[in-house]
Amino acid sequence: MKLEEAKQQFIQSWGVLGTQWGINRTMAQIHALLLVAPEPMSADEIMEQLQISRGNANMNIRDLMTWGIVEKVLKPGERREFFTAEKDIWKVAMRIIKERKRRELDPMIDIMEQIKEIDGDRKDAESKQFIETVTQIQKFARQADKALDGLIKADEHWFSGTLLKLFK
Repeated sequence: MKLEEAKQQFIQSWGVLGTQWGINRTMAQIHALLLVAPEPMSADEIMEQLQISRGNANMNIRDLMTWGIVEKVLKPGERREFFTAEKDIWKVAMRIIKERKRRELDPMIDIMEQIKEIDGDRKDAESKQFIETVTQIQKFARQADKALDGLIKADEHWFSGTLLKLFK
């Protein structure tokens, strides 16, 4: 397989994978393109490579920057903005985990706390069942939260070493 063909296959596959992670295909494809690019790319180069509109490119680049996995690079003498992706996959994974935790898990924990406090007779069967179910979900969410916090704070070598021990 030639390099260009391999790059295109990687970009397309990363795009499909991204949709399974909850981000749109174009955002994942831009990330993949920047991951394999040897030099920072301009929005125009990204648009040309992926055959996407300026608005689509700009919106998705900004989202990737918000996630902390793409950054703007200034080149001396250039008026255009250039972009590069974090190449350290461990850092990328940790930033994605942190952002998904902030966007998804943290609000769920807050909601579980709010809806657990219901008005009315807390002794009837339906209320008891509701509170018990919400409490169990809240307990699970808090455990997941603690596990993710530990993972985020973990040193790469510690995590890798522990993971290798688990597979032995």
